[in-house]
Amino acid sequence: MLSKFITLGDRIELTAVGRVKLSDEEERRTYQSKVYEILTDDTLEITMPMEKTKLILLPVDGEYDVVFYTDTGLYQCFVRIADRYKSNNVYILRVELTSNLRKYQRREYYRFSCALEMCSRNLEEDEQQAIEERKPYILQPGLPLKKSVIVDISGGGLRFMSTQKYEPGSLLYCSYHLVKNGVSKQYEVIGKVLSVNPIENRPGTYEHRVQYYNMDTATREEIIRFIFEEERRNRQKKS
Repeated sequence: MLSKFITLGDRIELTAVGRVKLSDEEERRTYQSKVYEILTDDTLEITMPMEKTKLILLPVDGEYDVVFYTDTGLYQCFVRIADRYKSNNVYILRVELTSNLRKYQRREYYRFSCALEMCSRNLEEDEQQAIEERKPYILQPGLPLKKSVIVDISGGGLRFMSTQKYEPGSLLYCSYHLVKNGVSKQYEVIGKVLSVNPIENRPGTYEHRVQYYNMDTATREEIIRFIFEEERRNRQKKS
């Protein structure tokens, strides 16, 4: 499978996404590497990243978001570092895929299919003005919320179904829970409606695509890590 899309020498970018024991600064960095050898459909060897003449010793069991630069385009998957060693005077990382390889468009986030309950509402005029002007604000409590179902989620936004029809371009308050390591956490985010379409064979129900609006980096990374863990868990169940 891998050899159909990936070839030896293809350039790689690695970005930490799991529980990697690095400093906050290092976790946000992207490392450069190359494909050294394809061992199986789920395992390959890559060169250990370097900066100038210094090797970057990425930790065993570290989890990374990987982008492959190939002659046919970009491909993305998640990997775990299984081992690191020296072979023929080359420092190697052996990595195992923990998600399927997929075609990747730059600036695109991986979308995870799901079925999550969500509550939402249009922002009040003063709330929207404060958010657009990036001023401090407090969302008004107690306003009525409409229930909906998130059908896919990513680090960039979400897609949900609702009997409430929101207008494209409007800003929404969205509230939902994600469960990680058995602990449920509430996320209250602002989203901009990109598109609204009626759902075929379900009169009065609409599909909305929403992009997160002014989301802070920490929250976005938490959502990406939740998606990574769920994708890995699903993959383990299938295998």
